[in-house]
Amino acid sequence: MSTIHLQQLVKRFGPFTALKTMDLTIADGEFVALLGPSGCGKSTTMNMIAGMERPSEGRILFDGRDMAGVPMGRRGVGFVFQNYAIFTHLTVGQNLAYGLRATRRPVDEVNRRVSAMADLLQLTTMLDRPSAGLSVNILQRVAIGRSAVMEPSIFLLDEPLSNVDAAFRTVMRTELKALQRQFRQTMVYVTHDQLEAMTMADRIAVMDHGVLQQVGTPLEIYNDPDNLFVARFIGSPGMNLLQGQPVETATGLALDLGPLGQTPPLSAPQVAALRQAKADVVYGFRPELVALVPEGQGMAMPITFVERIGARTILHLGQGSASAKVVLENDAGLQTGQILHFAPLAHAVRLFEAASGIALKGA
Repeated sequence: MSTIHLQQLVKRFGPFTALKTMDLTIADGEFVALLGPSGCGKSTTMNMIAGMERPSEGRILFDGRDMAGVPMGRRGVGFVFQNYAIFTHLTVGQNLAYGLRATRRPVDEVNRRVSAMADLLQLTTMLDRPSAGLSVNILQRVAIGRSAVMEPSIFLLDEPLSNVDAAFRTVMRTELKALQRQFRQTMVYVTHDQLEAMTMADRIAVMDHGVLQQVGTPLEIYNDPDNLFVARFIGSPGMNLLQGQPVETATGLALDLGPLGQTPPLSAPQVAALRQAKADVVYGFRPELVALVPEGQGMAMPITFVERIGARTILHLGQGSASAKVVLENDAGLQTGQILHFAPLAHAVRLFEAASGIALKGA
């Protein structure tokens, strides 16, 4: 196992800066997901950890050892790509054994480790089958096993499940986490899929446009986003964000949300945070964390679209330029055109500076 330290890491491609001064520590045996939209710099970061790219500035250390000039083959890393890159002229078993045989491991050890990995990834019945003609799902499973069987101290996975079907993705999320726990590897997982990151990672590093936006556990990222980008990006749907201005009311300080009216009185910590803001603020709340209230209480917005997705119903709301979403149980008897009266749960409200997008953490 290994600890990874990224110190002041920068990567430029000519005039384009793909990664801007990143500092991140990944603990020994930790599963960290690099999460963000396409082009945010997550794969570039992984390629530098692996040794496929050289940093323009900064250092990468494994257990305190500077990796500058250390080639990929000597870093003790395993790498699985989005493209499985299997040797199709070999059988499944031969693919799994390829790295072990290339490093001249004893035959008994090769057989034992291949058998154990095949059992873990449910490939035992396919060991003698030619790889050519197998489904993409199986080929990606073989690619993961071929790298994992080497038991690298650091395991890097670059969107390995992007090309497989949804049902298989669900299975592999469980198997990858089990694999990491069994071998206690330090695992870095690149993905744009927040569900993968939220379900598997010990911590998530959210990135956008080459900038590390926030690092935290899945619940920390979800409950307390550091800025508007994280608030929008995390969650399905993302956090509702409504711009408002502070206003004094008979019951305390609230926010004027324009056509939506005023929010309920803010709590003491929220008021203290609001005093820090030098301009307009953004009132944020998760679509799942709302309560329906009687007419005349809370917010009122017309329903513009009802999205029924099995276990829950997503109500799309709109009033002028403002929009929001509310998630209810699947039997919610509501239709397009109705007025929804709702109030965010007080503990779930988050405030952000409108200009900078930074969360007012006192809230």
